[in-house]
Amino acid sequence: MEQKIAITLPDGTRTEALAPVIVSASRSTDIPAFFAGWFMNRLRAGYSVWVNPFNQRPSYVSFRNTRVIVFWSKNPAPLLPYLDELDAMGFSYYFQFTLNNYEPEKLEPRVPPLEKRIETFRKLSERLGPDRVIWRADPIILTPALTPEVILTRISSLSARLRGLTRKLVFSFIDVNAYQKVQRNLVKEKILAPGDLPSAEATSQEQGIIAAGLRDLRDYWSRHGWDFALATCAEGADLTCYGVEHNRCIDPDLMARAFPDDILLQNHLAKFRIGQGETDLFNDNSGAFDYRKFKDRGQRQVCGCVASKDIGMYNTCPHGCV
Repeated sequence: MEQKIAITLPDGTRTEALAPVIVSASRSTDIPAFFAGWFMNRLRAGYSVWVNPFNQRPSYVSFRNTRVIVFWSKNPAPLLPYLDELDAMGFSYYFQFTLNNYEPEKLEPRVPPLEKRIETFRKLSERLGPDRVIWRADPIILTPALTPEVILTRISSLSARLRGLTRKLVFSFIDVNAYQKVQRNLVKEKILAPGDLPSAEATSQEQGIIAAGLRDLRDYWSRHGWDFALATCAEGADLTCYGVEHNRCIDPDLMARAFPDDILLQNHLAKFRIGQGETDLFNDNSGAFDYRKFKDRGQRQVCGCVASKDIGMYNTCPHGCV
């Protein structure tokens, strides 16, 4: 349970605010791409307002206890000028960077050109290191033109440009059947005919083909001096036979490794480590993290993320992704 504290608003009013240690910015919208200035203003003010997407009720989020910010973006370039200030404020952070090549299909119509996004990825990695910039190739969508072989070819081509710049590739398969808005968009943009919508979701066989291809790609680069892990995001399918793990995008293991000198953060993470004689669901290693205590219960059941507070708002992202 995150701590709640009292904060003072500009008009002098005192109110209660959630004070998370880990902030997600954001699963709901692309804050780095479109709201970097707003975000920095809120950090300077010390709090932000978050609107519950289900009941539209506003609440306050204080950054007083925040140690780590996890950024999610398809174009973090607008945030780059603020990184010095973020560092000076004492925040630790890393990026979930979605980098797809769907330019021929125009599935992400308002993201910058691929070359610019690759250059932004390079700049981030050169500044932060490859552990703190995670490459996301997601979601993977299949159409008559986007076969598993085409998807693998495009990811392979991107990997040649990202060599050494990351240590993890995260992917997921699109969930068309669960989202009517996605179905409408795919039909409206003539990506798929109504009768072809179910085929956009990869079958278990197609998932295996893609996972095997990514494993071969990873093994190729490992032989050439670049090691990276493969993981799926919020996928129930077991692809461990291909060397693919279930990811935790909000990841305490990464935080513990990347920010070892942040004593307050390390103390926070230590609360959730397994003690002697206890058993980890995944590793059976004493001293590992107990994800039964730490899992974010606000996310899907197959999501592996640990608890954080997301500060974004749905339906505010101008990328226009189909």
